[in-house]
Amino acid sequence: MPDPSKATPEPFRVADGDLDALASTLAKTMAEVRQHGVILDRLGSETDSASQSTSDIPAAEATDADKADGPTSVFILALGGVSYAVELAALSRWVNYLFLPVYGREISTTRPWCAQWHEHPEAVARLHALWLAWQQLTDTEAGLSGPSTWHRDHLDQALAHLRAPDGPFAACTTSPTRPNHRVLATPAPEPAQQPNVRRSM
Repeated sequence: MPDPSKATPEPFRVADGDLDALASTLAKTMAEVRQHGVILDRLGSETDSASQSTSDIPAAEATDADKADGPTSVFILALGGVSYAVELAALSRWVNYLFLPVYGREISTTRPWCAQWHEHPEAVARLHALWLAWQQLTDTEAGLSGPSTWHRDHLDQALAHLRAPDGPFAACTTSPTRPNHRVLATPAPEPAQQPNVRRSM
């Protein structure tokens, strides 16, 4: 029988009200995930019927039509405008109410974090990829080893890169009492070079 006098480790201590809010938010997030699954299923069946009806269209025209319908990827970097904002809001709920309370750990110079992570493009990309994998591998269809696979293949790698001393938060918070935020400069793209053409004399 566990000793009630022993306190829960600090990163995992959650007040009753916070636990209720976390459970509620998690339930809403899971409902949204299920709803997205239903929408994707419907889109898949509509796509199948649409592909049958467009089989007579030349390939070049079909490609142009596909591009006009919107992004073909669920990855956040492929989204724009309202779609990006909606996806970022859903990701933020997952990060703030599930990811950080469980996997946040203490902030230090060797393990930096930034409360404004959503302004760091690399962090958004890595966290979104992690969340997509979490949705897939914590679903009942993933089987009993799904969560373990998520930890081993996705979480550990993402944390190693996100919270590395030279990672996206390298210039940000190293102490909760001294918050700091700065997006590091990235290399500028090289200008397109003109082909080297020899002039004939």
